[in-house]
Amino acid sequence: MDLITFGVQLLNAVQYGMVLFLVASGLTLVFGILGVINLAHGAFYMLGAYLAYWIALMTGNYLAALVGGVAIAFVLGLALESVFIRWLYGRDHLAQVLLSFGLILVIDEVRQILFGKDVHSVAPPDWLSGSIQLTDNLSYPVYRLAICVFCLAVAAVIFLVITRTKIGMIVRAGAENREMTRVLGIDYDKVNRLVFATGIALAALGGIVTAPISTVYPGMGDGMLILSFVVVVLGGIGSVAGAAIGALLIGFTDTFGKVFFPSVSGMLIYLLMALVLLWRPNGILGRREV
Repeated sequence: MDLITFGVQLLNAVQYGMVLFLVASGLTLVFGILGVINLAHGAFYMLGAYLAYWIALMTGNYLAALVGGVAIAFVLGLALESVFIRWLYGRDHLAQVLLSFGLILVIDEVRQILFGKDVHSVAPPDWLSGSIQLTDNLSYPVYRLAICVFCLAVAAVIFLVITRTKIGMIVRAGAENREMTRVLGIDYDKVNRLVFATGIALAALGGIVTAPISTVYPGMGDGMLILSFVVVVLGGIGSVAGAAIGALLIGFTDTFGKVFFPSVSGMLIYLLMALVLLWRPNGILGRREV
């Protein structure tokens, strides 16, 4: 492999890992902080992609699809938390699994009614539709570079909000001891609602930014759901920084695994997870049991 080809694969690995982080960070918030197992997280990733397709079709503007899709997903998350999810806090995981599985069926049925089973495409903005010529036979899409930059910016915002703002402090405090935050007069029900809606919006955002490079099709969130849980387990449940590390590890493992070990590339991610858990059973940045 020459240096330019290696550089292209490196960019692909970072881009894939950062998109995976967007989706997995939402799952980390919902699963790690709220304690809710949301099996519908991949369905919201798919929903984001279909929202991007629909809004772009109606407006002809990808940026409108980006902003509108995230806004719709956030409002939907607020509504779902208010009506359904808030009854699951403190309940056993079976109730959470059954409800979230029901959401998968509902979302998929709505998708079937509105869009059918056809595969759709979403065009990137015109100013990001070109390619950078690397060699006579090799070029790299500008949109993929834009995904890397955008995802890094979103990751920076997430870290700043969690570590440097009052709402981030409240979320971290509630994750440690929810009852104590209530005693201090904090309306943690509102915090729960915002955290869940943010998790859904991040999943949808992952689908929106991926739509122009992967197409939009039924069931596209199934594999992303599995990978998101792998990221959460790898990084440590409840750790956003751990999710970032886990997502990048998976991005590099999957990308370079397909190049160097194509026959076994499908199992390398799970082998990586097994090795990490043997080393740190609670994940890379997971809290140790005392």
